[in-house]
Amino acid sequence: MSNQSFEQTVMVFIKKHQLLKEEATIVVGVSGGADSIALLHYLCTLRDKWKLHIAAVSVDHGLRGRQSAEDVKFVEQLCALWQVPFVKEKVDVKKEKNKLQEGTQLVARKLRYRVFEKVMEQFDADYLALAHHGDDQLETVLMRLTQHSNPSLLAGIPVKRKFSTGEIIRPFLCTTKEAIYHYCDQHQLMPREDPSNQSVDYTRNFYRLNVLPFLKEKNQNIHRQVQQLTERIREDDKYLTQKAEEMVSEIVQFPSAGKTASFSIPSFLQYPIALQRRAFHLILNYLYNHQIPDKISMKHEEDFLTLLQQSRANVTIDLPKSLHITKSYQEISFHFQIKQPKKTVAQKLHIPGVQALWNGFVIESSISTFTKQESHHSMYLPNDESLFPLIVRTRQAGDRMKIRGLNGSKKVKDIFIDKKIPIEKRDSWPLLVGNNGTILWIIGLTKAEILLEKMDTFISLHYKSAAKKAESTEQNISRRHHDAR
Repeated sequence: MSNQSFEQTVMVFIKKHQLLKEEATIVVGVSGGADSIALLHYLCTLRDKWKLHIAAVSVDHGLRGRQSAEDVKFVEQLCALWQVPFVKEKVDVKKEKNKLQEGTQLVARKLRYRVFEKVMEQFDADYLALAHHGDDQLETVLMRLTQHSNPSLLAGIPVKRKFSTGEIIRPFLCTTKEAIYHYCDQHQLMPREDPSNQSVDYTRNFYRLNVLPFLKEKNQNIHRQVQQLTERIREDDKYLTQKAEEMVSEIVQFPSAGKTASFSIPSFLQYPIALQRRAFHLILNYLYNHQIPDKISMKHEEDFLTLLQQSRANVTIDLPKSLHITKSYQEISFHFQIKQPKKTVAQKLHIPGVQALWNGFVIESSISTFTKQESHHSMYLPNDESLFPLIVRTRQAGDRMKIRGLNGSKKVKDIFIDKKIPIEKRDSWPLLVGNNGTILWIIGLTKAEILLEKMDTFISLHYKSAAKKAESTEQNISRRHHDAR
């Protein structure tokens, strides 16, 4: 491999990416194949100089019966010869596959990494060393290029990443399978081979056996170029993600403990498209609690970006697991579908007192001998028995009210539209209704025309959030309309 030996190439890569430190504890994932045996041997050659503490772990996936058990036995014997502490564990991939309804390779990987995590904790390890090499990187990038259109996925296999008690490191990403075989021959290592690596039933093997030879015929150093490409993509993506995080922090509100998110469309569109795309995925990552469904695709991203440009006032797109994105005028909201009761919700208002409503707000009511200036969240009514009992309810079909200052009545539906209330909030918005069915107050929005005759006492009503520390969406909407007037 060029003018450098295998050992020199790997050491330059280790130092460039700061993959090792002196006196570190390293757990090495070893299957018995050429890659992992070469990695374990190479790290053992550094053991004295770097004062390393090395342990090995093998996982029997139970997929090849006696053969896979013999692989583990082979690694165990090698570790005894090289004086390396050894841990072995068997997992049941077939059982877990039936449970999760996922592919064999994906389930095997999940179970393998669970074992790795446990063994790292056992040794309080600084590193988990894995033997992925440059050809693996090339295969990964090609597979993702043909299956996905998300540029960040082209970052491929990371050189290192946080895991368990430390980091996963991959010192062999700078080299090739051929060079690893040559290293094994030089040091008289006799690795075992997994016959399934020759089966084109697995997508990765198809690329390995049919595509890579053609590419290497055209360019023997393509693995290095792809590795450099992935490193640049990863560095660029890290920077852009940081900027997207700042963008989200600046303009996106998460008012309901991770269940909803909202932002102003004009504010969002001020940022470059590269940040808009990443902000979308950051919001999803937060709302899905860092477990974004596999069914989320680039089509959802494109639908979201198209939604930002929609001229219609109210549009909703559906995402997996009942997450909806709604455009309501110049606002975008992410919200999980909540099944609202189909029948009208109604509560009798007890005066005086503090009464919790179904939407998380409360109404404080009292008897007052004088009136103060009203706000959008307060109202005064004559203490007139003809109004009682007062009812707070959700809207009904055909609801109309006589608006204060307007000579005539108007549909409640039209008032919501005029006030630009998001469509998903309208069916749960509270209305104050008098004894004869007259709508007195669309609470927090619009009051009816009521004559405060000369009376000794009045009903004082105040509507506010039950959580004093957080200001509600309804309050924000009302204040904007109040300020505009």
